[in-house]
Amino acid sequence: MKLNRIIKIKGKIEVLSGLHIGGSEGEMRIGGIDNTVVKHPYTGQPYIPGSSIKGKMRSLLEWKAGLVGFTEGSPVNAATLKKGSIEQQRLAREIAQIFGIAGTADDEKLARELGPTRASFWDCNLSPEWSEARIQRNELFTEAKAENTINRITGVALHPRQTERVPAQSLFDFTLTFRSLEGDDSALLSRVLEGLRLIELDSLGGCGSRGYGKVRFVALTQDGNDIQAGFEAIQPFGNVA
Repeated sequence: MKLNRIIKIKGKIEVLSGLHIGGSEGEMRIGGIDNTVVKHPYTGQPYIPGSSIKGKMRSLLEWKAGLVGFTEGSPVNAATLKKGSIEQQRLAREIAQIFGIAGTADDEKLARELGPTRASFWDCNLSPEWSEARIQRNELFTEAKAENTINRITGVALHPRQTERVPAQSLFDFTLTFRSLEGDDSALLSRVLEGLRLIELDSLGGCGSRGYGKVRFVALTQDGNDIQAGFEAIQPFGNVA
């Protein structure tokens, strides 16, 4: 098995609705925000962890492939590769090759068949042009969203809380690298792009059911070549009227 090249996919993540990926302040403050976002320890600026993109993409691809029922909610594992239809087994193997699966080191034959994890997801920092403009306007990098629960009978607001969000129109730099091995890896690379489209259709981060985390991938390139139009043409569920 030989590494032919490492493909780099770059672009921007445009936040379309407030984005919340949880972090920790490390201390409790009276009157402080209850649910903070993850921030860089040196700059204090919010960022999108690569693990958040990887986890959401993998979850959505597994749901779309109908594999979640075989794993009882856990990620695809070695046993999943032998369950379901032939098509589901093929998709499970692709997911394992892209994202890796735990325990393959204990199965040398399977580890050789799958090869190394293909995709690497890098942390996404705020785009300098966006953050610098924000600083020039003396604006904060995050917003506080007030929420509460309403009693259905009395109409009284209960349990008020504040959730920190990265505001809409924020821009993050996005980078994903893909290890291309000998043979044809085009199907795996297509699955990666499909996964990004699924994130666009769903959400990123927490509280997606409350309207948080709508994002869009823009200005996408693959090894410097523009792939945005082809990416936008991907229809994970076919053409839906």
